[in-house]
Amino acid sequence: MSESLQHIAIIMDGNGRWAKKQNKERSFGHRIGADSAREIITHCRALNISYLTLYAFSKENWARPKDEISTLFSLLTEFLTKELQTLLKNDICLKLIGTFDNLPITTKTALKYACEKTKNCTGMVLNLALDYSSRNEIFLATQKFALLEKEKQTEENFQNLFFTAHQIDPDLLIRTGGEKRLSNFLLYQLAYTELYFSDTFWPDFTPNELDEIIKKFYQRQRRFGKIPE
Repeated sequence: MSESLQHIAIIMDGNGRWAKKQNKERSFGHRIGADSAREIITHCRALNISYLTLYAFSKENWARPKDEISTLFSLLTEFLTKELQTLLKNDICLKLIGTFDNLPITTKTALKYACEKTKNCTGMVLNLALDYSSRNEIFLATQKFALLEKEKQTEENFQNLFFTAHQIDPDLLIRTGGEKRLSNFLLYQLAYTELYFSDTFWPDFTPNELDEIIKKFYQRQRRFGKIPE
């Protein structure tokens, strides 16, 4: 049996391909994908998951068409504004995994406000990975680590220079959309994470499918390099 599931990380992939199958614009897929995110966040809170990390926008995603990027951030701003009271009601603390600097001003404002308003919530931490690159995260942490006094250069202090400082590593990573790669996501933190790849496009991903994946997680034996009992 696996240990208790406390942290789920999800690469929410397949919005555009889902929309194409529906003969819709990619923006439609992103909008429905936002609805899926809302359901999964609420469901994870009901399951008493301690941490949920959603990969929303990578540094590499800036190479996408400008109109798609604009749509993504408009949807995110709308989500943050509309769902703030839901986050507070459900005792969910919102945190940014990534950087604020390159985000549109309206999204930046809404995100900072939501993070500030929910900072004292203790029911669940919701990490939003935005303008995120794991390699960049490791690089920035290494730069800061090099400035520490020698006696403070410990592995624990190194880990606490990451965006996920003082959080446990993910127990389970789920990637939807059928692709089987990590795409520069939490490369350091995923060292002993159980991986699950779903063929379901993100807009079709449901709490029921999440429950089935969690059942499979508990059927796995996590050994962390040890010999099985």
